[in-house]
Amino acid sequence: MGKQPSSSTSVWVTMQKKKRWPLMILLVLSISTVGMILVRSAFDSCSVGGNRCGRFVVEKAESSDVKIRSAKNPLGFMKSKLVLLVSHELSLSGGPLLLMELAFLLRGVGAEVVWTTNQKPVESDEVVNVLEHKMLDRGVKVISAKSQKAIDTALKSDLVVLNTAVAGKWLDAVLKDNVPNVLPKILWWIHEMRGHYFKADLVKHLPFVAGAMIDSHATAEYWKNRTHDRLGIKMPKTYVVHLGNSKELMEVAEDSFAKKVLREQVRESLGVQSDDILFGIINSVSRGKGQDLFLRAFHESLEIIKETKKLQVPTMHAVVVGSDMSAQTKFETELRRFVQENQLQKVVHFVNKTMKVAPYLAAIDVLVQNSQARGECFGRITIEAMAFKLPVLGTAAGGTMEIVVNRTTGLLHKAGKDGVLPLARNIVKLATNVEMRTTMGKKGYERVKEMFLEHHMSHRIASVLREVLQHAKVHSRTTK
Repeated sequence: MGKQPSSSTSVWVTMQKKKRWPLMILLVLSISTVGMILVRSAFDSCSVGGNRCGRFVVEKAESSDVKIRSAKNPLGFMKSKLVLLVSHELSLSGGPLLLMELAFLLRGVGAEVVWTTNQKPVESDEVVNVLEHKMLDRGVKVISAKSQKAIDTALKSDLVVLNTAVAGKWLDAVLKDNVPNVLPKILWWIHEMRGHYFKADLVKHLPFVAGAMIDSHATAEYWKNRTHDRLGIKMPKTYVVHLGNSKELMEVAEDSFAKKVLREQVRESLGVQSDDILFGIINSVSRGKGQDLFLRAFHESLEIIKETKKLQVPTMHAVVVGSDMSAQTKFETELRRFVQENQLQKVVHFVNKTMKVAPYLAAIDVLVQNSQARGECFGRITIEAMAFKLPVLGTAAGGTMEIVVNRTTGLLHKAGKDGVLPLARNIVKLATNVEMRTTMGKKGYERVKEMFLEHHMSHRIASVLREVLQHAKVHSRTTK
């Protein structure tokens, strides 16, 4: 027989196994599996020149859907309540995913949750199918938005959540004469920060709902002023609820082994070396998200470094996560043309949009949140990056200013073209100062732990739901 390991060695091995088992699950699920969690975490990473394309998939194992004890959960009072969630669409964008997260939180305390999507593709859609099956697996009922079942559910429900301004179309189109009966129990969850959402056909019923829930103070103030000035209507009682990071994301963010493995695999797929500095922008590619201005600033930062011969900087890379390789929009074509014209193909990488951001947060060194105009309504990717101890370079606009503490957890710059050079200088500043990156990353992580966790969000949402339920109850008494 071979030599038996010593008792101390056995204990060490056992401890390591216990410590790493969640990561083993994570890595096993690197296989492309549709529907394992909310949606498959697949992405295609390609150099702009098209010489290198690789498929790399990372999945987080779904934990058993154990119900949280109602007595300890701030949402426990929602047990047995009937809740109808109305989404304008079902996609990988922030609004629908947040509503799904709320659905799972409510299911976790025993609420009866029904989901309906107002605008669904005519043809079968893979993303929609995966997300719907995920909800069904978690006990969320999915019904047709234009069915009698939807009307009956709205009338019987204790609470109706309209998600985004666009979901307002559903009220008149489906409920019709029943709208006045449902308005007193509607919580309208608003995420938009763009002017084209202020149309009477979308939000004419807004003043009469039980309340509006908005992700940041900046957005709430914008809606208050815009609805008054443009439409001459008054906002209902408005609640500002900052979002929080999911427990699943925090588990990965706080596991050094997981981050190391993900970092190595993603960087290898992109052709980025371990000592290179990687700046990442993680948003759906669109002009409002500012990927074009980020790439200009990145190019400018490279020029600054070339001109300043004293600066010793490792190779710098930029990754744009959120492309749609199949759509090839005009804006994305512009981005790729800029990269080619400035010969940045070797250091700028494009990655398909994905719901699974953890691998990229593990791989990058700095997050760039470059949303333009009024900025992000909140910008959840910002608090997710801070959970990974990443410094943030963000525009001084919108919800970003309620998350990032300038010069402490990151550096802020102006939106628009005037912000390109300041952003470029901030890129150089962080690229050349490891200590600053590390310190800001740690401060950002501390801020997340203090303010932006799932239980923080649950408490904030719970206080809103209590008031909305009370509003509905009082109204039902007065109308009898």
